[in-house]
Amino acid sequence: MNFGTIGAGVVAQAIAGHLVAAGHKVTLSNSRGPDTLLDVVTRLGPLASAATVEEAAAADMVFLAVMWPQVGDALAGLPPWGGRILVDTTNQLPRPPITADLGVETPSEFVASRAPGAHVVKAFNTLYAQYIAADPRHPEGRQLLFYAGDDTATKATFRDVAESLGFAAVDAGSLREGGRLMQIGGPLSGLHALKQD
Repeated sequence: MNFGTIGAGVVAQAIAGHLVAAGHKVTLSNSRGPDTLLDVVTRLGPLASAATVEEAAAADMVFLAVMWPQVGDALAGLPPWGGRILVDTTNQLPRPPITADLGVETPSEFVASRAPGAHVVKAFNTLYAQYIAADPRHPEGRQLLFYAGDDTATKATFRDVAESLGFAAVDAGSLREGGRLMQIGGPLSGLHALKQD
């Protein structure tokens, strides 16, 4: 499986660092072009490369790691997803109201609507970047990583990847229900906890 990022800030670099350390190839991208990422990929090592957003988005699993106002532009005009996995790491700011009204879409459902054909998983948005970047394996246990999604097989694939990186992956449910728990203001937002193995 190959990996890509749309966005190359702190969160994308932290995830890419774990993937590279586990022996995976990662293609990073941003809105300014691959030439602006030479220092980043050099620091990450030979398994990391820089490319256009379109090229990075062609990976088997793609991490969307941009600021909320850039989500629409970042996903606009990309080739068909064809069932590939899009991991939404974003947080909507200002935070959306938490409501029981099922007519209100969650931020992850909004992302899914902008990436037709993608199997979307919400993950990494509940953790501060410092906890994403750190080794998820601690003497006391492994860093909990909540995730949500609507496709069972996709969630299983994501869980396997996350566990292989050392995280203790916890299924929070669907994009609707899990997304509400994980969004800013939800009970899982900002929750740093370890699973004792």
